[in-house]
Amino acid sequence: MNKQIERNYLEINSLEELRESHSPSEDYKIKFIQPANFQLNKFFYKEVGKKHNWIDRLEWSDRSWIEYVSNKNVKTYVLTAKNDLAGYFELILHSDKNEIEIAYLGLLEEYQNQKLGSYLLSSAIKNSFLEEAKRVCVHTCSLDHKNALDNYISRGMKIFKKETVTI
Repeated sequence: MNKQIERNYLEINSLEELRESHSPSEDYKIKFIQPANFQLNKFFYKEVGKKHNWIDRLEWSDRSWIEYVSNKNVKTYVLTAKNDLAGYFELILHSDKNEIEIAYLGLLEEYQNQKLGSYLLSSAIKNSFLEEAKRVCVHTCSLDHKNALDNYISRGMKIFKKETVTI
């Protein structure tokens, strides 16, 4: 069965354009994962992605995951609630364009719909510009969380391309 998917590509070009959302309390922290931990990326990809049709990496071997997270241009950040895992984002530096792509961003189901997505996205954008990127981009689609597109726009990102794809 074919399904029509709306895909939006968004960008933000300076930290000044960010409409930041701050941590809802001191219980929430965002940490850069160093050294890289492929099991963490793999866990979040599967858990966050299971309701959003994230399937590309499901067939990856552990070796593929290790190679991916070991790439110096890939950075993973994790949101914790007290000491529990709550969400994550992956940033990919495209040095040839001096831009950062927010490759994946999401919350575990029990942490959704609590305004934590706006805090997580703000941190992803802010950390991208701290890497001295000239542009931060992301794409989202109609399979993602129902608030994803609104969240990107609310943080100051602008749509630069739209497309409809059939899967």
